[in-house]
Amino acid sequence: MTNRKLRRYFLAALAGVLALGWFFLWPLSSYIETPGTADVLKNYVQVAKHPDQAAGSYRLTSVYMQPARPVTYLWAKYFNPLATIETKQAVTGGQSNATFNRVQSFYMQSAINQAMAVAFQAAHRPVTKTYNGIYVLEIQPDSKFKQALKVGDTITKVDGKHFNTAAGYQKYIARQGLGHRLTITYLHAGKTKQVTKPLIKIATGKPGIGIILTDNVTVKTDPVVKVDPGQIGGPSAGLMFALQIYQQVSGEDLRHGREIAGTGTIDAKGRVGEIGGIDKKVVAAHRAGATIFFAPYVKPTKTILKYEEHHQTNYQLAKRTAQKYAPGMKVVPVKTFDDAVNYLRTH
Repeated sequence: MTNRKLRRYFLAALAGVLALGWFFLWPLSSYIETPGTADVLKNYVQVAKHPDQAAGSYRLTSVYMQPARPVTYLWAKYFNPLATIETKQAVTGGQSNATFNRVQSFYMQSAINQAMAVAFQAAHRPVTKTYNGIYVLEIQPDSKFKQALKVGDTITKVDGKHFNTAAGYQKYIARQGLGHRLTITYLHAGKTKQVTKPLIKIATGKPGIGIILTDNVTVKTDPVVKVDPGQIGGPSAGLMFALQIYQQVSGEDLRHGREIAGTGTIDAKGRVGEIGGIDKKVVAAHRAGATIFFAPYVKPTKTILKYEEHHQTNYQLAKRTAQKYAPGMKVVPVKTFDDAVNYLRTH
């Protein structure tokens, strides 16, 4: 064999190896969402002197999100009806992986705090909530504070004033004039800092800092509750955490040996909010043996129905998915924590 032929074979083999490497390893700017797990919540929650020894379990459902490669993209698009392809922008909002993970971790901790408060109030047990300030989820590009504030910081005062609600901060700021030099006190990596910058016009037309925010609240209970969610992030486990904590602190067995899964955010008033990926969570719950699945139901507004002709609520999508992939599972619509408790008491 001549040197020319050897070189040709070598280059062809190299090209084949590179093509295979690209096909199996090259990261695309997309993510693939598939059914995740339905983990037993009693393994995550500890309530002092109130162990969960009852039969059955509440289950925290999740989705599995993985960066797409050419091979997995084709598999998801043409061969897996349970997979959904999402753009990286849609998943992370353009944030870096570190920032995205930090925000998701905060969302999870907020969900746990709200679940603790709702469960203890329902059980008529002592609970104290401390409003720390407003947590920075995102900083808009035109904000004058963008060089100082970072995602994950908590604003504790504005012009030296602390408020006990996000609305309090927003009302004070809205009363100031555009260009007013606002001094904010904030926590960054555990250290208190201050910065003064002018306000800008935000989407409402009023003066603002130029951030997207949520509440930073600390909850203390008696007895003490400890929750370790592991690597799971996001706010969607609020309802199920509340049910698990309520069962332990109240001593009321609502499960009666059943495997109960579900999803949904929870707020301070016990209202349950919609989440993404509920179809995947129904499948994950079914695979884990759950026979009841709580799905948020939020009545769509006229505006949503006007612009989304085929809009489906979480409940509608969950029920449709169960009919196809989870035979025998009862999908229960819930608007509030009390809806879930009352269903379990009466069924």
